[in-house]
Amino acid sequence: MAQFVVRNIENAVKLRLQRRATQNGRSMEEEVRDILRSATNEENVRSSGVGTEIASLFSKVGLVSDIPELRGHGIEPVEFEENAVQASKGRGQPHRPRRIMSKNKGLD
Repeated sequence: MAQFVVRNIENAVKLRLQRRATQNGRSMEEEVRDILRSATNEENVRSSGVGTEIASLFSKVGLVSDIPELRGHGIEPVEFEENAVQASKGRGQPHRPRRIMSKNKGLD
């Protein structure tokens, strides 16, 4: 088995480790081994996506109804200049470049 020494541990950390070891009925050395085992096992656990993690943080908030400002809005295709040129040719109208405004005010 490998060994290593950790130097310059603050006294407060050492005291908390001793208390934790006493509460768990172990020596301080065994407690540190257990902490290290747990920490390295958690690294191997595959995490889900960021969105899933954020959603899980708020899953117990207690929303019971839909959020009205997000419901009922259809998805509208974006119009780019190329599409506008093709559409104007099909209608027999001259092409006039125009700026397409987003419905998300302030996010353009």
